[in-house]
Amino acid sequence: MRGYIVPVLASVALSRASTLPSDHSSSKRAVISWDDAYSKATTALAKLSIGDKVGIVSGTGWQAGNCVGNTKAVGSIGYPSLCLQDGPLGIRYVMGATAFSAGIHAASTWDVDLIRERGSFLGQEAKQLGIHVQLGPVAGPLGKIPTGGRNWEGFGPDPYLTGIAMQETIEGMQEAGVQACAKHYIGNEQELNRETMGSNVPDRVMHELYLWPFADAVKANVASVMCSYNKINGTYACENGGIINKLLKEELGFRGYMMSDWNAQHTTTGSANAGMDMTMPGSDFNKKNVLWGAALQSAVQSGQVQQSRVDDMVKRVLAAWYLVGQDKGYPTATFNSWKIGSQNVGGNHKTNVRSMARDGIVLLKNTANALPLSKPKSIAVIGSDAIVAPKGANACADRGCNDGTLAMGWGSGTAEFPYLVAPLDAIKTQAQKDGTSVTTSTNDNAQQGASAAQNADYAIVCVNSDSGEGYITVESNAGDRKNLNLWHNGDALVQAVAQVNKKTIVVVHSVGPVIMESWIDNPNVVAVVWAGLPGQESGNGLVDILYGSTSPSGKLPYTIAKTQQDYGTNIASGDDSTWDLFIDYRRFDQQKIEPRFEFGFGLSYTNFTYSDIAITGKPTSGPASGTRGVGGPADLWETVATVTAKITNSGGVAGAEVPQLYVGYPSSAQTPPQQLRGFNKLKLDAGASGTATFPLRRRDLSVWQNGQWVVPSGDFTVSVGASSRDIRLTGKITV
Repeated sequence: MRGYIVPVLASVALSRASTLPSDHSSSKRAVISWDDAYSKATTALAKLSIGDKVGIVSGTGWQAGNCVGNTKAVGSIGYPSLCLQDGPLGIRYVMGATAFSAGIHAASTWDVDLIRERGSFLGQEAKQLGIHVQLGPVAGPLGKIPTGGRNWEGFGPDPYLTGIAMQETIEGMQEAGVQACAKHYIGNEQELNRETMGSNVPDRVMHELYLWPFADAVKANVASVMCSYNKINGTYACENGGIINKLLKEELGFRGYMMSDWNAQHTTTGSANAGMDMTMPGSDFNKKNVLWGAALQSAVQSGQVQQSRVDDMVKRVLAAWYLVGQDKGYPTATFNSWKIGSQNVGGNHKTNVRSMARDGIVLLKNTANALPLSKPKSIAVIGSDAIVAPKGANACADRGCNDGTLAMGWGSGTAEFPYLVAPLDAIKTQAQKDGTSVTTSTNDNAQQGASAAQNADYAIVCVNSDSGEGYITVESNAGDRKNLNLWHNGDALVQAVAQVNKKTIVVVHSVGPVIMESWIDNPNVVAVVWAGLPGQESGNGLVDILYGSTSPSGKLPYTIAKTQQDYGTNIASGDDSTWDLFIDYRRFDQQKIEPRFEFGFGLSYTNFTYSDIAITGKPTSGPASGTRGVGGPADLWETVATVTAKITNSGGVAGAEVPQLYVGYPSSAQTPPQQLRGFNKLKLDAGASGTATFPLRRRDLSVWQNGQWVVPSGDFTVSVGASSRDIRLTGKITV
């Protein structure tokens, strides 16, 4: 979504071991089945006039209701004005809703239980507020371009990891009673010229990378999908029958409805006939773009759009409403997006934020066990990223500034902070317990930072890098990042502090990778804590790791390179035709580029040993040929092999490890050298062992060839490791 109107902020004081993929039956994914939902929708449809039908899919207009999007109510079937509201990490424009960890930080936990709980809590808060459709989660952008402005809203550039996170989030949200909306569909990988540019994506690349997590969303029975701003192969996404009708509705069997993004619809008849089912009910913000409503009704009456097409739109919207049980006792929206007030719906959900803030932290460097800290005599805390912005955490609309500690990016995918615990807040609390003196320099002046650090036992330097949605420009970054450097002269700040303090710890809050070559090998930089975008419990989660109450267990959901050029992708000034299978670690592996920190990397305070790999099952080669249903051919989703490995905590403290399964395909398949196809998160006491189990679906061994998914014949390499470059065990599957 785009944020065109800045609402008025009312005066409010701020103050298990998991096996993947989840093997749940589809009946657990919703209150009722799609078939039953469609039966109800068909019955309701018979009672509607053409005006009712058009109202259901068109909306009431910009700011014509409490929510960012509002549709027309239909009393004859008890159908309310549908409330649509951002966003993917919390409810936008409401004070008192939880500001959860961002999607990219959720991904760095690699913890499906936490991810699912986050989705459930998002859904619970939305339902309490009377929101029918919460506009998230995000699978596009996937993260093809590391400087892409909205990458942080999603789960990273690996389609498998993103797909699992989409599934768990959607199921959590919809079981709580709110409709999820998978967005932005598809190929929207940058903010520059997003409303006019074209993404020219080859069919195989589309299927194996960008469509992959949307297939997981469909399999999870997602209620709605939002089409993106850009063109796909020459046609705007919301008018593109190839991606809506052919790929999503026919090939993937999507039974929900396709809605437009704000201002992403361009014609009345073209969008309707291409398969769009709802115009985002606020798209007429400029009073010039009312393409449905009366215009759609006229198109039906003149025969340009068939009545059956409108009936299909309405049935899809109604079926999604019935699917999650919103026809029975659902609350009415009472908040007002246009004058932010207080609605305390957060409950105990901060527990999830703190757990994610903590378990999403990736320990990148820890020389001579510098961490965890143990009651040091003195600490210096340095950098503007250590504190809440002096004007307040919510001082800038949609978080469109970078004036204090970074806990989310900017744009429509943000929420108001009910509170924000900054690093310095939490460190001071711990220091008081320990009798540690704390010196501070909470600006980004390198000389002042060095002065504060020179006599301290440890110096903690907090630095960041921000990005967001293109309707806001922050420090000359128009959504997309200008580069992968730290903001606010962060490199110089680290260097200056490290020059005077031999125990410098760097804490990085960032939307994505940054280049840290100017200081990463400095021997005085003894630890680097990658703290991501943790949400409202930021400082508390950080202190849990710094002081060792929990061993770090986060793993990178993307590659951190030595130079920006190593990624091989850039923001396009016009149309983008540079689409291939080799993004992020796939490119680094193919080109044999040495990263600074590889995909899946993360240190711990303990050690883990891997042993006893075993492979069962005998996959067969050839195309998927099962009955087509939700998610595509049914046999694509069947487990055809299972890999297991024994993981032992061989260190001295409890910890959690994320063993990862990578598959290398037969050379005839012409795929990247290896691709993530499984992961577990095993929580183990010191000395304890557990079994990592990786079910491989037919889908996980397939490539897209000649319009179908095919398992190639030959030898598949199976690798289990602690990261994409730290492989501990290997095996082989011959097909």
